[in-house]
Amino acid sequence: MNALEIKDLTKCYPGFLLDHLDLTLPSGCIMGLVGENGAGKSTTIKLVLNMLHKDGGTITILGRNSDDNIELLKEDIGVVMDEVGIPECLNGKQIGNVMKHTFKNWREEEYSALLRKLSIPDGKPFKDFSRGMKMKLGIAVALSHKAKLLLLDEPTSGLDPVVRDEVVTMLSDFTREEDHSILISSHIVSDLEKLCDYITFLHKGKLLLCEEKDRLLAKYGLLHCTLEQLQGLPADAVLYKKENPYGAEVLVLRDAVSGYGTAAPVSIEELFVFLAKEAV
Repeated sequence: MNALEIKDLTKCYPGFLLDHLDLTLPSGCIMGLVGENGAGKSTTIKLVLNMLHKDGGTITILGRNSDDNIELLKEDIGVVMDEVGIPECLNGKQIGNVMKHTFKNWREEEYSALLRKLSIPDGKPFKDFSRGMKMKLGIAVALSHKAKLLLLDEPTSGLDPVVRDEVVTMLSDFTREEDHSILISSHIVSDLEKLCDYITFLHKGKLLLCEEKDRLLAKYGLLHCTLEQLQGLPADAVLYKKENPYGAEVLVLRDAVSGYGTAAPVSIEELFVFLAKEAV
């Protein structure tokens, strides 16, 4: 069973269209949503949660249609949005007491342990938390009620590099159980590159690609060559080129240029930037 299946998902706003999105997140995997501001990442997550009304398409979560079962699925989904929706007058301990009556599978000991691990004071009001601390508390809540699917919108935003690395490790550990999965968006593409099994590129509401991370890194490469060498490359091997007076940097399909030089590895961030520029 797949953790999440999105088919032909469409949402139209004035000046924006999420355009017939298709993606599948296999159970036990982590998928990263990459895209510029306004690409449709948060819109996609809100549509999955029925926080927005979709204009077309279907969403299946853990084998159930989200239209009819989102309340039943609440126990199985852990959510951290860009703005953590927690009453600002409550402190960490009080938030735990509220969640104990919200989720049937709430694990109080796990929550308390996460507060200690993430250095979150349990007596400080939420309104006095820094942005990073608010995100950490949201993650602690999401991991404390036996969720099978985590939906995370910019969860590492506002965290320092040490804490970000700790959170990435926690999320990776979460999917050690084969029925646990994560859909995560982030501007910090290096975090996604370390964490994710699948990468989805969104650009201006359109799906550029959705593929296993390792296949992406094996499929694409960067070739540095002279302008004369550029002219000799197979046209169908060149996905994007950036020329300068001294030569060119070219995004290529590795297999198609094996006789034209050695293509250097490309990072997920570089790949997205090149493909987004080509899509303009």
